[in-house]
Amino acid sequence: MTDSQIDETHAPDRLSWIGAANDPQTDFPIQNLPFGVFRRKGGDTARIGVAIGDHILDLAGIADRLAAEVDDAAALLKAPSLGPLMGREPQLWRTLRKVLVRWLEAGSSAQGMVAPHLVAMGEAEMLLPARPGGFVDFFASIQHATNAGSLFRPTAPLLPNYKYVPIGYNGRASTIRVDGAAIRRPNGQRLPPGDSVPVFGPSLRLDYEMELGIVLGGASAVGEPVAIAEAWRHIFGFCLLNDWSARDIQAWEYQPLGPFLGKSFATTISPWIVTAEALKPFRAAAFARPEGDPAPLPHLADAADQRAGGVDIQVSAWLRTAAMRAAGAPAHRLGTASSAGLYWTPAQMVAHQTSNGCNLEAGDLYGTGTISGDGPDALGSLLEITRGGSAPIRLPDGTSRAFLEDGDELSMTARCARAGFASIGFGLCRGTILPAPAG
Repeated sequence: MTDSQIDETHAPDRLSWIGAANDPQTDFPIQNLPFGVFRRKGGDTARIGVAIGDHILDLAGIADRLAAEVDDAAALLKAPSLGPLMGREPQLWRTLRKVLVRWLEAGSSAQGMVAPHLVAMGEAEMLLPARPGGFVDFFASIQHATNAGSLFRPTAPLLPNYKYVPIGYNGRASTIRVDGAAIRRPNGQRLPPGDSVPVFGPSLRLDYEMELGIVLGGASAVGEPVAIAEAWRHIFGFCLLNDWSARDIQAWEYQPLGPFLGKSFATTISPWIVTAEALKPFRAAAFARPEGDPAPLPHLADAADQRAGGVDIQVSAWLRTAAMRAAGAPAHRLGTASSAGLYWTPAQMVAHQTSNGCNLEAGDLYGTGTISGDGPDALGSLLEITRGGSAPIRLPDGTSRAFLEDGDELSMTARCARAGFASIGFGLCRGTILPAPAG
């Protein structure tokens, strides 16, 4: 990605006639315009919108007007899901973005036409942007892989394949939930310490994983790999993603075939998809592999991807217990790390998944895997922070946590910042833990 691919929609001095969009602290300035699906509180109709300041612009309401400048806008934007829009080509996404920026900028002659279609965020309920047909969770942070591996293999935390292949597993798409949905503690089999026979019951080692979601667009045919140089044509945008993990269930069941019930009970995503176009100013070089690490194999090697295939998104995780909420205390930050440190780029994930002929469908979802960095303040899971529960953290209210307890609210936020550009954010990705079902 070069600055020549940054256009007028990224101009840092561009303001909106919507005052809240000009607040430097907002996640949603005019330079962002993430897509989501919402309905008015008390309503039953799902509608596509973009976030701008503290409002949502109802695109379904202006779809007929957009049709004059954007192909098939009426059909795409009146759909109850972003799936049809995601299925189109990047040029259409760029055209739509440019029109929206022009209509929302300060002084726009379109203000009178657009303003009646604004909905205050407090009056809306956010829904899943699209129902993914497939969900793949990767393991792209070498820091997380090393930290987690060292708990089980102290002398060899990374398996031999890690630096050759983007490791991933096929997750459960049907249990993906949007910000705010409660998370029921899962039941499952776990092996108590010192025992040889498992028991069935609630997970005692419930954890979060601080990740980004990569939402795919376009489609590819079965049997036809996507070349790494073409991979970004299939990336519609990014969201926050929490891959909830029952570590004790996972530890008992994952060998020999990998994650299953310890992961499939819930995944939470943020409702707003920040487009690949909005993220162009925040593209970064791929992770610099240390001397001695193998070079990517040919299907994962591309000079342009190495120059600018990463994205610098600072992601943070926050914990607020039930007692902290009752007392009005703020959430406690658990860790912050940047996706620029991921060992594998999004394009490498796309290229590798499709290298065997597996196809992509619009709306498919990737998880980056837990994003962790260097140092104790840059860890993306309690597994790492508490060293597998052996070193519980102390919270501001005097309580401690080794893993999540019932009533805990885990939230995630993210920001992109670069000198000379407007900062943008992702909104919230929250979930509160409910007790396990009886039985």
